Amino acid sequence: MQLKSFTICVLTILVFASCRSTRTLSTKDNSTAKVSGKRQFLDQIEVTPGGVVNSNHKTNTANSKSKTANTDQKSGYRQAEGVLSNKSLEKANMLQLKYAVLTDALVEKLNNIPLLEVIDRWWGTKYCLGGKTDNCIDCSAFTQIIMRDVYRIMVPRTSQEQFNVAEKIELEDLREGDLVFFNTGGKEVSHVGVYLLNNKFVHAATSGGVMISDLNDKYWQPRFRGAGRVIGSK
Repeated sequence: MQLKSFTICVLTILVFASCRSTRTLSTKDNSTAKVSGKRQFLDQIEVTPGGVVNSNHKTNTANSKSKTANTDQKSGYRQAEGVLSNKSLEKANMLQLKYAVLTDALVEKLNNIPLLEVIDRWWGTKYCLGGKTDNCIDCSAFTQIIMRDVYRIMVPRTSQEQFNVAEKIELEDLREGDLVFFNTGGKEVSHVGVYLLNNKFVHAATSGGVMISDLNDKYWQPRFRGAGRVIGSK
């Protein structure tokens, strides 16, 4: 009887010890699960493939690159402005280049810069009979302006009157500033232009306004009526 009672007591102690051990393991497992399930991130940290980057540093770097880019861009603008300034200072050379192309001539042949400036100022101005403004101009008013502003010579208002006062010259004697006359319909002389070089003359044409044409052009050649030089012109 005593042996039986002793056995029951031992079994009871073992059972209680086993349950306590089980509860302790269960508690540890739950605690570990809670810790591993909670994620904490440091402020202003970004995780990217290949490394960890502080977002503040990234922003500063981006700003730095942006400032560098802006500085480079401004520097580029300053360089461009410098080039433009140089070009403006070399306006004469640019005009020579432009009109060398239009007259099919060597640049160094176009050395009358005031003449090129007047032509360029009026270039493309449309034609209108009797006109003499920036809005429209006719052929004889245009030649009047060139003769006055470039050569300081006053000539009459109409193409026929300019023909009458000009000293007649041969084609082979033509030189810059001479007048070339045409009959474009009706009158003996109804159109006038200023000779440049290389068979080219500048005039205010009904078709395209102030422009440069060629004496050998199929329209102008058969209408040519002569060339003249006003005393004092070059």
